[in-house]
Amino acid sequence: MREIVLDTETTGFEPESGDRIVEIGAVELHNHMPTGRTFHEYICPERSMPQEAFEVHGLGDDFLRDKPKFAAIGQKFLDFVGDAKLVIHNAAFDMKFLNAELGWINLPKLPWEQAIDTLAIARKRFPGSPASLDALCRRFGIDNSSRTLHGALLDSEILAEVYLELIGGRQPDLVLAPVGDEHSTSGSNETWRPRPRPAPLPPRITEEETAAHRAFVAAMGETAVWVQKA
Repeated sequence: MREIVLDTETTGFEPESGDRIVEIGAVELHNHMPTGRTFHEYICPERSMPQEAFEVHGLGDDFLRDKPKFAAIGQKFLDFVGDAKLVIHNAAFDMKFLNAELGWINLPKLPWEQAIDTLAIARKRFPGSPASLDALCRRFGIDNSSRTLHGALLDSEILAEVYLELIGGRQPDLVLAPVGDEHSTSGSNETWRPRPRPAPLPPRITEEETAAHRAFVAAMGETAVWVQKA
């Protein structure tokens, strides 16, 4: 199973008000394990960067001026994503921006059902508790000390670790359930009992060791605990 853990940075909160994506970072997972493949692009937003957005991610006009426009990387992004599930923290925000950008250049939009929202998963698992990426890092003991500013690739790498913890660690499909009859498909939860071995295991001590043990016990006399219990 292929999944893409994804994050974006933007100039603001509303694409319909003229805000744009300025960075996309994505990490590929296969069967919930990172493959090492990533997608990362800085993007020229074709507008000025508001100060409040700059304070979040540190991406300013001078840095972004010579970066490619979204039209130049949109198809490459879709090719990387393919039909993989998109693991996103607060998926509604990023999907809104991605589909706005894709629509503006007449590329296919991403289906909403393709997204997995880790924010929703966290709120369901830990109702009433903080569910920001930083809060989840603290909960799961994930080192995010290098996250002084928001960055799409770094955040997607951190989110990949958080996601694996949210779904149960690196083996989310491992379930320890009672074992019934090996031919049964009834799913019974009756207490499991070991079956008798068809043939007893051979002894692991020699006859000489057995004789030495008997002699040792006999030498302790009738007060020996072994004699009393016998």
